[in-house]
Amino acid sequence: MSELRAAGPGPGTGPAAAPGPSAPAAGGGGGSGPGPTTPLPSPAPGGGGPGCPVGAGPGGVTAASGSASSASGSAREGWLFKWTNYIKGYQRRWFVLSNGLLSYYRSKAEMRHTCRGTINLATANITVEDSCNFIISNGGAQTYHLKASSEVERQRWVTALELAKAKAVKMLAESDESGDEESVSQTDKTELQNTLRTLSSKVEDLSTCNDLIAKHGTALQRSLSELETLKLPAESNEKIKQVNERATLFRITSNAMINACRDFLMLAQTHSKKWQKSLQYERDQRIRLEETLEQLAKQHNHLERAFRGATVLPASTPRSGGSAKDECCPGKGDLSDEDDDNEFFDAPEIITMPESMGHKRTGSNISGASSDISLDEQYKHQPEDTKKEKRTRIPNKPNYSLNLWSIMKNCIGKELSKIPMPVNFNEPLSMLQRLTEDLEYHELLDRAAKCESSLEQLCYVAAFTVSSYSTTVFRTSKPFNPLLGETFELDRLEENGYRSLCEQVSHHPPAAAHHAHSKHGWTLRQEIKITSKFRGKYISIMPLGTIHCIFHSSGNHYTWKKVTTTVHNIIVGKLWIDQSGEIEIINHKTGDKCNLKFVPYSYFSRDVARKVTGEVTDLSGKVHFVLLGTWDEKMDCFKVLPGSGENGAEGRQRAEESRVLLWKRNPLPKNAENMYYFSELALTLNALESGTAPTDSRLRPDQRLMENGRWDEANAEKQRLEEKQRISRKKREAEAMKATEDGAPYDPYKALWFERKKDPVTKELAHVYRGGYWESKEKQDWSSCPDIF
Repeated sequence: MSELRAAGPGPGTGPAAAPGPSAPAAGGGGGSGPGPTTPLPSPAPGGGGPGCPVGAGPGGVTAASGSASSASGSAREGWLFKWTNYIKGYQRRWFVLSNGLLSYYRSKAEMRHTCRGTINLATANITVEDSCNFIISNGGAQTYHLKASSEVERQRWVTALELAKAKAVKMLAESDESGDEESVSQTDKTELQNTLRTLSSKVEDLSTCNDLIAKHGTALQRSLSELETLKLPAESNEKIKQVNERATLFRITSNAMINACRDFLMLAQTHSKKWQKSLQYERDQRIRLEETLEQLAKQHNHLERAFRGATVLPASTPRSGGSAKDECCPGKGDLSDEDDDNEFFDAPEIITMPESMGHKRTGSNISGASSDISLDEQYKHQPEDTKKEKRTRIPNKPNYSLNLWSIMKNCIGKELSKIPMPVNFNEPLSMLQRLTEDLEYHELLDRAAKCESSLEQLCYVAAFTVSSYSTTVFRTSKPFNPLLGETFELDRLEENGYRSLCEQVSHHPPAAAHHAHSKHGWTLRQEIKITSKFRGKYISIMPLGTIHCIFHSSGNHYTWKKVTTTVHNIIVGKLWIDQSGEIEIINHKTGDKCNLKFVPYSYFSRDVARKVTGEVTDLSGKVHFVLLGTWDEKMDCFKVLPGSGENGAEGRQRAEESRVLLWKRNPLPKNAENMYYFSELALTLNALESGTAPTDSRLRPDQRLMENGRWDEANAEKQRLEEKQRISRKKREAEAMKATEDGAPYDPYKALWFERKKDPVTKELAHVYRGGYWESKEKQDWSSCPDIF
């Protein structure tokens, strides 16, 4: 303990002790203990800050130094040492105790403009550690680790704090009992009073009606009684008696109704204040959570910058670029936002990645933009012909700033497809083009089509499934959400033997249908619905839908689903992507199965990152092949031989001898880090081609402008297209409503090239290619295509 204390001398009276074994384990409120828990700092705005004691300015404090009591409203004030972090240890701060609140400043002079933090003693715990140290904790959210200059001084502070806490608790209880309305805003009060006033007037109306009913009911009963005295036939007397009883029941019912109304009004008056306070409390909690998250993001950024400045990190390699091990700050202490003025940087400074992981920033935006635009102009005037050489580059990504927090703080918990996002987050490809990228390793299906064994064929199908994720390892930008009716074709019939067509068949929920047919003997089709959630620190992208692969010669029909993709470090830090979950590939003809497991990344695992394992089994469940690899590099296949021991050396050796490389990732193009980390196939997808449908993604103007580097114009164009889509949707809804009112049949939106039908294998409703697209392209007859751009 003595060595640690000697290591961190602080200013003021006496050494600034670093904590020993009983050191603080949590932090908050603008300062923290050295434990692993990340602090949740209180906002420290100017003007004393929220919650700072009234009169804590220069006019309200008379104590000069030390720990003297103030005679002008402050219960106590003076210097104490407050723990900040392992680097700076205890720092001398000026504390003011007033009105049940303990606030602190860097100096007395700072009381005029900036409060560094405030803790409410009504809900705080005060703990004495040793002769000079004590802790004030507010349920874990805020914790101050303090040290006085002497034991006597510590006792004075603790006594004053305990008295202030008792007084604050008493005032809080009295406030609750009296139905304190201070938390209710004036607008809410007025609205509440108006509501109660309306209710009272309605009850008065009911009372008046009740009085009239009672008056007329009494007169009615009197008249009936007079009728009974008359000499009338016996039947008439019975009728009069029956009417009299009903009138009495009616009067009793009306009295019960008016009593119930009065009870309701009384309950409303009694509980409305509590309900209003609860509502206001929830609103305040939401605001505090947003502020806390913003402060946490600032502190996270500050910690990362400080750590990068103090430590020289080894350069990342492409193999470890997506690993998050170097993203975890190993420092034990916290760098509190009280010690430095924080700045919350725009996205390019927050989301920075090494060469192997993120977008490399160019030194000059102006020169880069001009060259990019001139390059794209060349593409505009020379549309790419599928029979000619494909383009090998696109304009470099420009360096544009963006206030990330101002956008993200309103997205928490929402589905990203329903949030208008600027193109700054995008890459110049649509979701339809990203879906087509699954065919980058189509050779695996070509080889699978030649396999005589269905089990061997299943190995290649599994490798193809894994290969579709290799393009995502560095692709941290999101694709454009396609417009309803948007299409994308990829005609590689002459070069690679296949044709592919995608169409956006639904807008909410967003769904895309895909059909690819190869002359090498296979057909691939899928309908994918994307659902995604922003969780504050990461985005989860969950594709829903089934992928079908049918081989023509054997009739083998395989189906599988995609796993969850997670983008980490959205607010601060280096973006990195992970895939996690399990995929079951089923051969519906033979019953063969392959179970693939995508192992989620863990900071503490010794396993290789992005690991994928799998087993190929027959109908009886017997394992024939074992698959092992990573979703970003390669997949190997090991044959399980009969009689080989599961754990025996002989079995392992024989399995190693049967090793077959199923798939290996193609290297990225040169300068890929400046081109959104596109693969060779991705670079060609947005190149203009002649003869495509007018709804093709290549013709989307905002996407084209973004690829050119003209992002401001792209954002404006994106808003125009989205507004045009909203108008079309409202028009369809109005037509549907009118048809419903008229009783006429109404056809909902139907896709142009796909039709929705029940799949005979999976029994699911899905969009299947109906045909006609390539025939329309040959005739150049696009009259049925909608105007979406």
